[in-house]
Amino acid sequence: MSPILVESTGLEKERAALQAVLQSALFVRSPTLANLLSYLCEKTLAGEGDQIKEYSIAVDVFARPDSFDQDVDSIVRVEANRLRKRLADFYKSEGAAQAMRISIPIGQYVPVFEELAQASPQVVRGREMAQPTSIGQARALLRRWWVVAFGLIVLVVGALYLAKDRQRPQTFAPSPRPVASVPESPIGLPVGDEIRILTGATRRYVDHSGKLWGPDAHFTGGHAVQSSAQYTWRTQDPTIYRSSRQGDFSYNIPLPAGIYELHLHFAETFYGPENAGGGGEGSRIMMVTANGDPLLTNFDVIVDAAGARTADVKVFTDIAPAKDGLLHLNFSSVKGGDGMLSAIEILPGIRGQLRPVRIVTRDVPYYSDDSHWWSADTYFKGGQLAAMEEPTGTDDPELYSTERWGNFSYAIPVTPGRYVVTLHFIERHIHAADRSQPSSLQGSPGTRLFNVFCNRKLILRDVNVLEQAGEGRPMVRRVSGLEPDTQGKLLLEFVPVQYYATVTAIEVVPE
Repeated sequence: MSPILVESTGLEKERAALQAVLQSALFVRSPTLANLLSYLCEKTLAGEGDQIKEYSIAVDVFARPDSFDQDVDSIVRVEANRLRKRLADFYKSEGAAQAMRISIPIGQYVPVFEELAQASPQVVRGREMAQPTSIGQARALLRRWWVVAFGLIVLVVGALYLAKDRQRPQTFAPSPRPVASVPESPIGLPVGDEIRILTGATRRYVDHSGKLWGPDAHFTGGHAVQSSAQYTWRTQDPTIYRSSRQGDFSYNIPLPAGIYELHLHFAETFYGPENAGGGGEGSRIMMVTANGDPLLTNFDVIVDAAGARTADVKVFTDIAPAKDGLLHLNFSSVKGGDGMLSAIEILPGIRGQLRPVRIVTRDVPYYSDDSHWWSADTYFKGGQLAAMEEPTGTDDPELYSTERWGNFSYAIPVTPGRYVVTLHFIERHIHAADRSQPSSLQGSPGTRLFNVFCNRKLILRDVNVLEQAGEGRPMVRRVSGLEPDTQGKLLLEFVPVQYYATVTAIEVVPE
């Protein structure tokens, strides 16, 4: 969506909207965000929106050197996400009456100016009448305050009396039957150090979810290989898969005692019909062990990922260090080609089950109102990201402010077991002039219809969010009893029946 520029008025409304934000208490006490917003808006109003890039923002706003590398330093993505949330807070509070609003769409840095309908005069008059405009009204208001104060005194006296009464000995009759204790489920994920290693890499990297990946370490044997492949399917972070360690090698990683969840990342960027090595399935087969126990046997990345240049993640629970305090991972070639590995991720684990997987369709992570952390979009193939206005029909509008639309799929790695998949959708009324939506949907409200499959089995038929939930209202669908395929994945496919499929967020938890 391009910014709204009104040349005939000299952009007075846009500049006034900017000043209203900058002079608010929310932005006065946050000069960093104010400076970022001012830079983005002034560049846009000067007709230089095409010059707003992550690199230029880092150098011009955050004083990063000319050698700034966005793969290592995520300052711009982090601060832009903070700015989006601060703008949303402003328009919910101080700026609620603003007729023109500024937003930074997900996935870009060029601000959008949108003029809203003016507030109803009746609302304004109602607010004026709420003020004491005469001596009589002021006296009436004072009497009401005296009544409230007297009520508070009564409550305090009553509380003191009850506290004194509680000091007396009390007897309780035994319960006729025992009460079973109900285990409390943790609010968040296990807390502890997280380890991320880019195998074969010499530099750090910060991914789209703000996670820091360190350079190669704790290895023995093998050799580092760099790939020239620029695009990797099912990830927003191809950098993770552009380096690897190959051959016969091992990693001996020091870990405190405990239970961990292990993620091994692979992507075949050498073998394959479009790659330098040619071949394909069967060109590289390997075996992986942890502390001597097999994790993967006769493992073929291309087969598991269903193609070359595709991010493939294998997940393992109940991982623990050996008696010497090290996690010993061994990778060996079996038939043809060298063993290989792109990255290692070790997270605090939950005994006997997988950590919840939460994905929101945007290029940055999100903390929802219920204190859950949602990863930036990942595991996807196909489709497009789009941002929209935050809806008003939900308590957590930011969660529903983006979507992936088109004909697309998610290959979510899990461990053996049964899972509950929760899918979040939202649809707004689509107007003919709405350029943020696919052109074939403009002016065609209510025409989106699609199916959802899990591992080729239909789980949702003829989804029509607008008809089933209403305009601007979230729709949540939960499907239980889902099991991974033989590659250890929940393959969720969103297949259009009429126009495009859509999804806003995906949650996978053990059943």
